[in-house]
Amino acid sequence: MVEIITEFPQFFTASNFKKQHLLKPDKYKDIVAESLRFLVEDRRIHLFAFAIMVNHIHLIWQMRAGRKKSDVQRDFMKYTAQRIKADLEINHPLVLDYFKVEAADRNFQFWRRNPLYIEMINENMMKQKIDYVHLNPVRAGLCILPEEYKYSSAAFYQSGFDNWGFLTHC
Repeated sequence: MVEIITEFPQFFTASNFKKQHLLKPDKYKDIVAESLRFLVEDRRIHLFAFAIMVNHIHLIWQMRAGRKKSDVQRDFMKYTAQRIKADLEINHPLVLDYFKVEAADRNFQFWRRNPLYIEMINENMMKQKIDYVHLNPVRAGLCILPEEYKYSSAAFYQSGFDNWGFLTHC
């Protein structure tokens, strides 16, 4: 059966609330990676590239047929926030206060509202954004070469081997 995809791939950037370094611990980067794995395995997205930084994430993903971008984004961000909050409550309750908000619909906020979306309408845009995603850890001083950064898809594009088990080559 051929899958009919109606949306272009998207470059997606989500930042942590108040640009806090919430994702600095690897255990929180792992939560993001596990959630991405679930979205791929549950046939909600194709994931082409990613980098999980200390205070934001970059993704290049595409919604699978029948999936709404808004639903996938909501589920992804809500799930990761709930998992991180649960860990903070147990292991780092003082850090949790940095994310306290006075809002009608929540007591804590971990992701900034209105993440950035850019549709990749051609191959040149896709290549440029993949390079941008993979060079982000280098520019941040987290590694010398993009493929050295663990929480990125750069090694997949360098070696062709998917250590994560959930990536699709563009």
